[in-house]
Amino acid sequence: MNKIEILSPAGGFDSVIAAVHSGADAVYVGSKRFSARASAHNFDDEELRECVKFCHQRGVKVHLALNTLIFDEEMEQALDLVKTAASADIDALIIQDLGLVSLIKQIVPDLPLHASTQLSVHTPYGAKALYEMGFERVVLSRELSLAEIREIHEFIPEVELEVFVHGALCMCLSGQCYFSAMLGGRSANRGMCAQPCRLPMRYGDNDHALSLKDNGSLLYLQQLQEMGIASAKIEGRMKRPEYVAAATLAAREARDLGIISEKTADQLQSVFSRTGFTDGYFKGDLGEKMFGYRQKSDVMSADSKLLKEIRSCYKNEYQHIPLDLRFTAQTGEKMRLTITDGTHTVHAESENAVEKALHLPLSEERAAQSLKKTGNTPYTINNITMAIAPDAAASAASVNALRRKALENLDAAREICHNYEIKPIDLKTIFAANEKTSSENRAFVRTLDFPDSMRKMDKIFVDLFGLTDEKKLSKLLRESCSIGVEVPRATFGNEKEVYTRLKTLKEIGVNHLLAHNIAAVYMGKELGYTVHAGFGMNIVNSYTLKWAADYGIASVQLSIETELRQIERLHKSIPVGIIRYGYFPLMITRNHPAGKSCKNEKYLQDRKNERFLVTEREGYSEVYNCVPILMQKDEYPLDEKVMSDFLFSVENSVENMEKTLEKLRENRDFERKTHGLYLRGVKKPSSV
Repeated sequence: MNKIEILSPAGGFDSVIAAVHSGADAVYVGSKRFSARASAHNFDDEELRECVKFCHQRGVKVHLALNTLIFDEEMEQALDLVKTAASADIDALIIQDLGLVSLIKQIVPDLPLHASTQLSVHTPYGAKALYEMGFERVVLSRELSLAEIREIHEFIPEVELEVFVHGALCMCLSGQCYFSAMLGGRSANRGMCAQPCRLPMRYGDNDHALSLKDNGSLLYLQQLQEMGIASAKIEGRMKRPEYVAAATLAAREARDLGIISEKTADQLQSVFSRTGFTDGYFKGDLGEKMFGYRQKSDVMSADSKLLKEIRSCYKNEYQHIPLDLRFTAQTGEKMRLTITDGTHTVHAESENAVEKALHLPLSEERAAQSLKKTGNTPYTINNITMAIAPDAAASAASVNALRRKALENLDAAREICHNYEIKPIDLKTIFAANEKTSSENRAFVRTLDFPDSMRKMDKIFVDLFGLTDEKKLSKLLRESCSIGVEVPRATFGNEKEVYTRLKTLKEIGVNHLLAHNIAAVYMGKELGYTVHAGFGMNIVNSYTLKWAADYGIASVQLSIETELRQIERLHKSIPVGIIRYGYFPLMITRNHPAGKSCKNEKYLQDRKNERFLVTEREGYSEVYNCVPILMQKDEYPLDEKVMSDFLFSVENSVENMEKTLEKLRENRDFERKTHGLYLRGVKKPSSV
């Protein structure tokens, strides 16, 4: 059984050293360009090369997070980063933007790709789809239980799975949070999340209703290893090196010993916590006890004494790479040292030939003393064989010099693991000249109880769990009402049920399916639906539109983080749509806000007394914006080129929907509204 990889975060080189000296098997880092942690120090191109060199010499892999959405005008720069990473000999790229994948496969076909947790993969079909697209590893969503993780691995054992075991837990399913972007333009999908969930948010009697404790699931490492999970991931690229060291050491103890020592556990909690840790998701034990926020006592516990104590634990090299040595010293010949680590074999020779000893010849004992001096290196000596002439003369200094030279040669041999071939690409040749456009009007509703006037829409997508009245559905289909099914954005633990329902609906005559994640796309295609991509797919550029068209998707509802000026310039390989009206869901949460059902409490309230509706779905909750998106016709210059989508997610009656439709038809204004991000866009990271 292979050991599960301990994967540690590193926001800067100090954290790389802390992780490697504490026993990490791999680190993940960000570039100063296109990182989902834009506020971390991150690495420039030269620092990245030095980081990879340092880690590879010590047998540690380096994964580069290129896990943000990329706009058209940035793609050249993103591909330049890919080439830089490949030339630095990076071990894998962590990717969110699916449009980037096919380009990377053309430029550096052998470079391993890992699917970021930002792709919201939490089901077996999601992992299968990404594996078939060329991802070697999938980073699973943090919300999964051990049983659900096992189910995914057993469904598609070919793909490596990476699981978060320690660190911050976002309240929202990663990749599906638009709270920070909508409220202040700082997009979580662009590495700039302002973390509004950590601010006071009242729900019932809880004043921090969106702030979860940190994940504390390190003691499950041996179980995950027995399952066949490839990697145990520690969150924290924005945290200090002492945190990285403490978490890495705790992970190593948990994996190798099955326990975490009291000293290590105390250090880990003291260096950073939010009033303790939680393993609620792993156990499937949700509720109020999972919530916590950073209090004064948590901050004060990480004092200078503690930090100094932790630094002392990783100041020296972690010597874990065993070497076999063969040393020869024959008179009249140069001394020779051969070193092997089991993979690489290197040689070194002395500058001068060995002379005959006049007094004290070189003994095996004295030679071994010099050859074993591997302090301040990651190496430890396993075995030494010697062939020393009885009259050979050699000083300790000369043997030491030979050892240093051989170890330098070994360092150099270990630096390059891949030597990727990097091919040129011309982005101008990617797209055909013609564009595919549509000006359809589409409605999105919860149930089949909608007003007759809505039948004028070109398509009506109904939530999967609102399509329970099969008799009424069949009647509407016979009357040529174009009914499609919208797959829920999250299918925690119920993907089999969703698949069965979709199969039944297809047999009844529903032909169109709206998918918000890659798992729903895959299921829809397998069942023979005409598949449309929803906003949850986070599509923002021409290259992902082309991927969608090539993958067999019929249309794309663009991400709300795309400005109209960007939409106008897109190469439309496929018809695209924007949300013209609707209360937009800012969050998907598996645990309810404050851990409480919304059957009694309906609204989340922020510091400005804005109220955000919370609705309970099948296995998750959604938090909606306090005002609807409204794009009036005179503010909407793309009518003939894009589809208009109308979201009726919170309207709770046919009469309510009819009144809204009437206002929209008459182009009347609403008392409160937002243009969302269509006009103002999201803020641009300074490094991009």
